[in-house]
Formats: sequence, structure tokens, C-alpha cells
Amino acid sequence: MFLRSLFLSSCLLASASAQVATPLFNGKDLSGWTTSDGKPVTAGWVVEPGGILHRAAKGGDLFTASEYGNFELSWEWKISPGGNSGLKYRVQAYPEKGFLGCEYQILDDLNHPDGKIGPHRQTAALYDILPPSPSKPLLPVGQWNLSKVVVKDQTFEHWLNGQKVLAVDLTSDVFKTARAQSKFKAAVGFAENPKGRIMIQDHQDEAWFRHITLKPL
Repeated sequence: MFLRSLFLSSCLLASASAQVATPLFNGKDLSGWTTSDGKPVTAGWVVEPGGILHRAAKGGDLFTASEYGNFELSWEWKISPGGNSGLKYRVQAYPEKGFLGCEYQILDDLNHPDGKIGPHRQTAALYDILPPSPSKPLLPVGQWNLSKVVVKDQTFEHWLNGQKVLAVDLTSDVFKTARAQSKFKAAVGFAENPKGRIMIQDHQDEAWFRHITLKPL
């Protein structure tokens, strides 16, 4: 009985530890992050006091060294006036298309040209596919926003400042129709891969990130 109890306790502890959110960005350096080809990041991205990751100049997109499947990912961000960035997840290389993944759009909705194309290109959208809720609680440019992505099998959720603003089932006709009308329509198998890297986009504009954490699901 004692050994059985000890075994069960160990299993419970292991299960609990697997669900703990851990930092993807340590606030000190770019350990765990690479360029698209897995090399160290040497330009453009600066770690500033207070544990802030700043896209300060041209440096290319940032990729996690590891791949992730089901997870809850949260981070804080702010964008420069007229700026554009994004966080992509389950990123994989597609033949002739390069590295693609579903993107949580980060944008100055009011002043960037994408914001005028439509809500499917605005902050918290599943970029170019589905728009967020029109009542999303977006804070002004220059202030820190809190975002979260929940990825579980074939369902994705986008959150903004504590509010769920988008939910999608990849097997639904809604998603399939929207994808077929998007810029990803020619990327065969787009979003169907069960895991991939996380990517922070270098879109030629200044952007800041902090408190990037991931909890496996």
C-alpha cells in the first residue's frame, strides 16, 4: 500500500509539473531563441533592463529552438506608432513558401495600412484568416497589452487583456472557407501540422515583448 501511494503521488507530481508555465524568454539574453536556420541571433534584437525584448533594428524573425504542440502561451507586448509585428505558432517550413504558422497579429490598428484592409488583419486576428471580436479590449499604442494563445489539437483561442476574442476549430467549414480566401490558400496543409516552433516576427518596425511564458497542455 505504501509503495502504491508513493507511486501515485509521484505520478500526480509529475503531472502537475508538466502543467506549470515556464518562461520562454529569460529576460536576460536570447537563450532558447534562434534564427530561422537555427543559428544564434546576433543583430536587431536587444534585451533591455526590466527583462524587455526589443526589436530595435533589422535582425530577422526569432524562432524558439524547440517545437510545441498543445500549449497555453502568454506574453506582454507594445508596438511603435504605425507598427506591425506578430507572434506565430506551430511554425513549419512549407515547400516554396518558407516558414509559415498561424499568426496572432500585433498592429497599430489605426495607423498601419493593414488595419484599413479589415479586421482579419488587425490586432488579435488569426492573421488574414479570421477577425477578433469587435469588442476586443485593445490598449493604445505605447501601452503594454497582455495576449494569450491557447492551442489544443484542432482548436485555437486568441485572448487580449483577459478577454477571449477569437476561437476557431480547424475542422470547421468556417475556418476552411476563410483559409481558402486567404493568402495561405496555396500553402498545402497550412495549419494542419500538430506541432512547430514559435516565432516572433521582425516586420521592420519597433516592437517590445516581455513575460513570455508557455504552459504545456
